[in-house]
Amino acid sequence: MAAELINVQVCYASDAVQFLRALRVPLGTTLEQAIAASGVLSEVPGIDLATMQVGIYAKKKPLDTVLREHDRVEIYRPLIADPKNARRRRKAVVA
Repeated sequence: MAAELINVQVCYASDAVQFLRALRVPLGTTLEQAIAASGVLSEVPGIDLATMQVGIYAKKKPLDTVLREHDRVEIYRPLIADPKNARRRRKAVVA
């Protein structure tokens, strides 16, 4: 009997690269397993799952989260500037 498969996407974006891959994975696959199966770790050097956060549809999740049909796995880059401070600086320049 074949294992049931679900459809998921794995994505990562930076200034230099945009990665989006659709996958069919077995039911019960975790975030970490889907990321490994996508090939993003070998195609995009610099991704470190030990330090970078991941999530599903903009909600941070642990790597052992089990995926569901049509989930979009996202790998988040660290922020280079605090959005609140950047907004304050822009407002100060305009005023």
